[in-house]
Amino acid sequence: MQIQVNTDHNIDGRQRVTEYVRGVVEHAVSHFERQVTRVEVHLSDDNGAKSGSDDKRCVMEARAASMKPVVVTHRGPNVDEALHGAAAKLKRCLTNELARAHAHR
Repeated sequence: MQIQVNTDHNIDGRQRVTEYVRGVVEHAVSHFERQVTRVEVHLSDDNGAKSGSDDKRCVMEARAASMKPVVVTHRGPNVDEALHGAAAKLKRCLTNELARAHAHR
């Protein structure tokens, strides 16, 4: 499974952050690693230098074999909460979508 991490210019995208994001994503989708081929993670800060509630955003797009891409978004007051919220949503969506696809076979 390939995991691609993208950040905007307001989020520090150093190697340490990238490794942390990959670890969170791998943990969230580990149950589906045979079906999921790629996950793209986009981290952004909507307000830039200004602070605000829920201004950090994490968008995850997972591509599984023979399925349309699954996309989830979560906002939080910091990158960590946005990341973990999106990972939890992605896990739920993949569980539902793969169960639905398996039921139609």
